[in-house]
Amino acid sequence: MVTPYSEIIKGRKRVRTFDSSVDREELVWHRDRQTRTVKVVEGQGWKFQMDNQLPQHLSKGDVLYIPKETYHRVIAGDSKLVVEIEEHED
Repeated sequence: MVTPYSEIIKGRKRVRTFDSSVDREELVWHRDRQTRTVKVVEGQGWKFQMDNQLPQHLSKGDVLYIPKETYHRVIAGDSKLVVEIEEHED
């Protein structure tokens, strides 16, 4: 499966990097099988949107809680986006 990001697994955390030149059509609405906590490590101009909510700007240090099976997406920004993802046992 081709993904719009590169990923490194470090123990229980995943570090994902999205390039600013990613094809916007690859950043689709999706949902995950497990609840996740996502921390923004770096990125400028990126946004995050949950189902039925307005997009919110992402900044370094932001922490997002995404319940399992909840539709969400990222909207590309001006630089690469790097996030740390921790999956939770539900």
